[in-house]
Amino acid sequence: MLERTLVEARWKYGIKHQAVTLIVIVTQGQVMDCIHTYGIWMAEILQNRTKSLENLWLLITHVGGPKAAFLFVFPCSYFFCRRTGVAVLWVAAVTEWLNLMLKCVLFGERPFWWIGESQAFINKLPKVRQYSSTCENGPGSPSGHAMVTAAVWWVVASSLRSFLYRRNCSIPVTYIPYLLYGTLLVVVGISRVFVLAHFPHQVVTGSIAGLVVGMYLNSRVPEKRSFRFFVGVAVSLLLGTLILNAGLRQLGVDLSWSLALAKKWCSRSEWVRPDVAPFTSLARDCGALLGLGLAQHWKPGGWPLPWWAQTVSLALSSVALYLVCSAPLPLRPPALYYGLFFVKFAMVPQIVVLVPGLIHFMMRKMKRS
Repeated sequence: MLERTLVEARWKYGIKHQAVTLIVIVTQGQVMDCIHTYGIWMAEILQNRTKSLENLWLLITHVGGPKAAFLFVFPCSYFFCRRTGVAVLWVAAVTEWLNLMLKCVLFGERPFWWIGESQAFINKLPKVRQYSSTCENGPGSPSGHAMVTAAVWWVVASSLRSFLYRRNCSIPVTYIPYLLYGTLLVVVGISRVFVLAHFPHQVVTGSIAGLVVGMYLNSRVPEKRSFRFFVGVAVSLLLGTLILNAGLRQLGVDLSWSLALAKKWCSRSEWVRPDVAPFTSLARDCGALLGLGLAQHWKPGGWPLPWWAQTVSLALSSVALYLVCSAPLPLRPPALYYGLFFVKFAMVPQIVVLVPGLIHFMMRKMKRS
């Protein structure tokens, strides 16, 4: 861990002298130890005082995950407003990729392994429990759940606010979506601290970063861009990740350090899952963007449908997404797993965008007959 911290200090501050580097590490380490200890204390209080809400926190942390943005928020928002749906998928993919890049350079610890690695609780271990959603194997800062939730749901809240404003609702009513948005960020953040996946400061920084990214990208939605644009973005995300990883390797960073700690300190080995690995997120983001570009290429303006047909389309899309995403994938070889994971999420926008076309075709056929 000391070697990784030395590399981290040189990366952040450009320090080459060993003695000065150690001084920086000691100072920074003391501050971060206090922050981490306070975070563990908060998690212990949360788990002990809200034990009766355990299932609720687990549900919230599941709903607040990046995967839910692609499989739940995107389909629902798309059938509410096409532009909002495209914005949700666009913002979710780019935000999750940015979160991956930040995690690679910030070297954030996670509570469930820091308890053992820090040696701060040798005399008395904190009374905390791990859960199936605890043992994520990437770095911890900033929180991906908080960052993606803040970005994606800002798009939804802004769209709902505009909808209420157009309906001539009173000013206080039009700000209800923002109130619900803030509440959602708080409960998702609490759930991540509760399950020992993140420290409180990681949740706060993730929420702030997600809000900024969401506000920026929501005004730059590629609703009418060509398929070539989405190919370029996906390739840029892939190349950016590979370049950063190559640079970190040159600096001597072991890119598997977080995976090793997760396997070492997770109470159950089966909780260290490949679907929460960093490169899995990259495959999901690139696949979703390419799928969105291809779906818009087939039918740029979508199909006009009445409300009942849109409801049927949402139901059929939800069933199809469940069947596709619940299909098991082979874990070996890794290239095959990542490739199939990429294809799986490339199908998500295809299903959501093209199912209304199927309904439209059937309606026309019924009218002719």
